[in-house]
Amino acid sequence: MPRFVILRHDSLQGVHFDWMFEVGETLKTWSLPKPPTEEASLDGQRLADHRRAYLDYEGPVSDGRGDVTRWDCGDYTLLREGDDVWTVLIAGKKLRGRAELQRVHDDRWRATFLSGE
Repeated sequence: MPRFVILRHDSLQGVHFDWMFEVGETLKTWSLPKPPTEEASLDGQRLADHRRAYLDYEGPVSDGRGDVTRWDCGDYTLLREGDDVWTVLIAGKKLRGRAELQRVHDDRWRATFLSGE
């Protein structure tokens, strides 16, 4: 089963959270201002795919781009994949349920997490 990770990324620009999903040899990645919760949708940004090493890595990021620490991790099942929407069922240590990432404009996406579905 493919894995996911949510990394807290502390950098000179501030703190954000990278939500990464294992797809083959890469990680599809979205940047969010805070970790997903069932309390609110979050607007974020689709980033370039990352290396799978980030599934297990914590520590400094190259070129002085800050540090990452694991906020949550686990397995996921892909329910729907398209150019404008990505829906998954996640089983993490903190988060469990259905999550949807939907494009709202260009590289801007909205993350919605529904606990326990």
